[in-house]
Amino acid sequence: MSDCIFCKIAAGEIPSRKVYEDDEILAFHDIHPIAPVHFMIIPKRHVDSLYECDEGHQALLGRILLLAPRLAREQGLTDGFRTVINTGRAGGQEIFHLHVHVIGGNGKHTI
Repeated sequence: MSDCIFCKIAAGEIPSRKVYEDDEILAFHDIHPIAPVHFMIIPKRHVDSLYECDEGHQALLGRILLLAPRLAREQGLTDGFRTVINTGRAGGQEIFHLHVHVIGGNGKHTI
């Protein structure tokens, strides 16, 4: 989507502080962190939200969720972390491109 900020980040049109990248997935630090460690994992291919996912997204969603603990450990979160997927306006989603927040490092984390 040409107006999606996360698509532009995934395409390299907008700079980000990358945590991880491969052909299908990008992880980068949140520009408004709510904890010492706060990054997001997104699919490079545009998906509006978790609500839009179906069986065709199963492998991608699995890869994203398996990547979360690995990257959390690499970012120093050895005592645990929180994952958050806001879905739809009523669910608090602000950017309509599927993203998983990984948050930790100070004990309390709210979104």
